[in-house]
Amino acid sequence: MLDFSEFKEKAGEDRELAERYVLAQDRIKEIAEGEEILPEPYRSYFKEEAQILIRSAYEDMKEEHYGHSYANPVYAVSLFGLDMGRLFSFLAYELFQVICFEAEGRAEDVTILYEVFLEIYGVFACEAEDGKIPEPAVIKGILYSFVSDYLDLTVRRRIREQVDPSYDFAKKIIMEADLRDLSYLDRFGEYVTDDTRKLAEFLNSLPEEEILRMAETFTEGFRLGFINTGKDLSKKKTVNIRFCLGFERLVRAEIEGFRQLGLDVTIFRKACHAATRDGLNRVGYYGELVNEQMDYDHREDIALFLDEAYAEHKLEVMREAYEEVKQKASEFAGPAVMERFGMKDFLPVNHEEAIALTDQQRKLFVSLKSREAAIVGEYIRWEERSFTIISYPVPAIGETFEDIFRETVRLNTLPYKRYQEMQQEIIRVLERGDRVEVKGGKGNCTDLTVELLKRTDPAKETVFENCVADVNIPVGEVFTSPVLKGTHGLLHVSSVYLEGLVFKDLRITFEDGFIKEYSCANFESEEENRRYIEENILHHHQTIPMGEFAIGTNTTAYCMAKKYDIFGKLPILIAEKTGPHFAVGDTCYSRAEDIRVYNPDGREIISRDNEYTEKYRRTDPNKAYFECHTDITLPYEELKEISSIDEKGERHPIILDGRFVVPGAEELNKPLDMNGFSM
Repeated sequence: MLDFSEFKEKAGEDRELAERYVLAQDRIKEIAEGEEILPEPYRSYFKEEAQILIRSAYEDMKEEHYGHSYANPVYAVSLFGLDMGRLFSFLAYELFQVICFEAEGRAEDVTILYEVFLEIYGVFACEAEDGKIPEPAVIKGILYSFVSDYLDLTVRRRIREQVDPSYDFAKKIIMEADLRDLSYLDRFGEYVTDDTRKLAEFLNSLPEEEILRMAETFTEGFRLGFINTGKDLSKKKTVNIRFCLGFERLVRAEIEGFRQLGLDVTIFRKACHAATRDGLNRVGYYGELVNEQMDYDHREDIALFLDEAYAEHKLEVMREAYEEVKQKASEFAGPAVMERFGMKDFLPVNHEEAIALTDQQRKLFVSLKSREAAIVGEYIRWEERSFTIISYPVPAIGETFEDIFRETVRLNTLPYKRYQEMQQEIIRVLERGDRVEVKGGKGNCTDLTVELLKRTDPAKETVFENCVADVNIPVGEVFTSPVLKGTHGLLHVSSVYLEGLVFKDLRITFEDGFIKEYSCANFESEEENRRYIEENILHHHQTIPMGEFAIGTNTTAYCMAKKYDIFGKLPILIAEKTGPHFAVGDTCYSRAEDIRVYNPDGREIISRDNEYTEKYRRTDPNKAYFECHTDITLPYEELKEISSIDEKGERHPIILDGRFVVPGAEELNKPLDMNGFSM
């Protein structure tokens, strides 16, 4: 807890807020000391949660305590029944967010959390006088109001901190702290482990010139993203850096690099409030994940308050908030994202006690996400922004961390000009056909046909983008938006990690480009497996299309993964470059289909739409987009053939038995030969 003098400093001239805080703090201390007003088990719940608010420490969230944590819906439901248990579990999870708010000095956010806790306690205390317990509907109403009534605060701040550099809590730490003294990490208010400190210590050991080269790769990739798509970076003033703690020395160099491009930097924390959290997505900066199962259990907490009134209110607040910062929003260039890989495996457990969306809410959720994206697109125009994304390993990957890190740096700086030339040869072979066939081998059952867009002027048009190291680092893929009609068959992957979750024996069947059937082998029951896919691949849609077909060409990345046996640890950013991949959801050109894009050979990439987006995006954009794009990579070792097929049925192979066979691209096999690997 902040003491009163600290709080007054954070609250500034808002005396009413300071008084509210002091009253709430004093009352919480009384409850923590063990009042005898409530019967058990409610007395223990409020006492222990009050103590957690006072301690404000991540220790209470750790896995070893989760079995008897009120944030665990299984435990809470066992004590209080399904309805009340879910509500208490939600509240307990929400109260943990006070740690971040206190670190950042967000006085009003802290006070609001205190007050909702005390309001619910007060209702229980009143009912206890008559020997009763309040109905769950009453408590749900309080929590609904807590989320909905404060949207003006929570959503407004979330939008502002994205585009306004004056929200500089984290940036000040990065730029002003002595990064050699690792105690600076504790100032962020995030969970910091030995792994985080080892990462920061390792970066401190690198020569300054190496740090600067890494930073330049990142900032130059962002700049090239504007140049290669014909966008004007000079109109922009801000860029948002997203990263995991431990990379601060590199981030400091990147901030300076962006300043040389004329861009100030925004850095904001991952979403903390229930109103701004988005399932398992962590957008912003964050520390180590304290308890992934806890986050997984609360991924659909929005179901507690999602209804039509809430959705409309949130959209109204979003529009008002963007209107207030519309100039800054128009000057926002986009995100620059640093991912990490190598963390310990996480196999989630589905708990029926966890809050879950109803079928009706799933439809509303999909609609809300689409309408939110549309509002963002009005103020941060898709056709005027770009992004870049890069990834590095963390010490948790194992004893060879430092070697893998250096290999990754080398991977991120491969000579893109040579790849550009070889990928152009691959595109020439692909364009001999009007469809592509992909077949698995060695036990992989993949058998897919991907239909390609027809060109009317082959000399000026192409359907595959020659993708080098600009926005997606490292180098190495050619991709297209498939024609949906005629795209069909089975995609099968023995094991793949998607957004931090593992999928075993994943099988997806396509018919005319849309997902028709799907299964995996993560759980014992077919129902659980289907729900797992529906939540984390279909993102609550009944079906979604194949938005991208690509061939990764980075055999150097493949060899690194093979050498260190880290295929299961690779982020999709690198994994997608090590084999053919298929993205389900929106195309790579989502909401920017009208922007002309050209390959280095001067030909225009015309496959920016598919039949579905072309039909709806001008008349009903909320229906045209699915707001998801999930890459699923087929490992080369499970691949038998990729060939383009012409109208006569003749086959033009690109890969046979895991080796590139395109004349002019044979060099892609050299890393395999040099390392003694066969795909």
